[in-house]
Amino acid sequence: MYAIIRSGGKQYKVEPGMVVKVEKLDAEVGSEVSFEALMTSDGKAVQVGQPVLADVVVKGKVLAQDKAKKVIVFKYKPKKDYRKKQGHRQPYTKVEITQVGSEVAKAKPAAKKKADETAEAAVKKTAAAKAAPKAAEEKKPAVKKTAAAEKKPAAKKTAEKPAAEKKPAAKKEVKETAEKTAE
Repeated sequence: MYAIIRSGGKQYKVEPGMVVKVEKLDAEVGSEVSFEALMTSDGKAVQVGQPVLADVVVKGKVLAQDKAKKVIVFKYKPKKDYRKKQGHRQPYTKVEITQVGSEVAKAKPAAKKKADETAEAAVKKTAAAKAAPKAAEEKKPAVKKTAAAEKKPAAKKTAEKPAAEKKPAAKKEVKETAEKTAE
């Protein structure tokens, strides 16, 4: 049995026991993740979702959070002295597919509860963040700066060295002596 899943704007063909590198997910190593199935096939029947299958769950276990090999981006324009070298390492999540099945998606009610909990936590954090600056302002007395601390004296300039005297060009002297000897 295999399934086509969607993750990070890409589609992957997965089977149980397969290891897939998907775009980076917010999941810890060892945690379980679930994906939306776009299509499944068991060898006899094919199910296609519009756009996803509501009753199919594809579960996986996060093995690692890592970065891909470095890709070098080198821009060059001939005869213009323009060269730009840049490297990039794309982050990814390594996932082992543990289950491809046609279970009723049990993750949706749990996800809804988690979303409600995170929304409540976000409201509490914003309320606490608004109250925290006011409390900090009340506790700390204002620090007064003295006039000396406000302005720093300008740095003294060092004595300038006299410019070196220019020497007359040696070529002129050679020409003059050559002209005198020629006469």
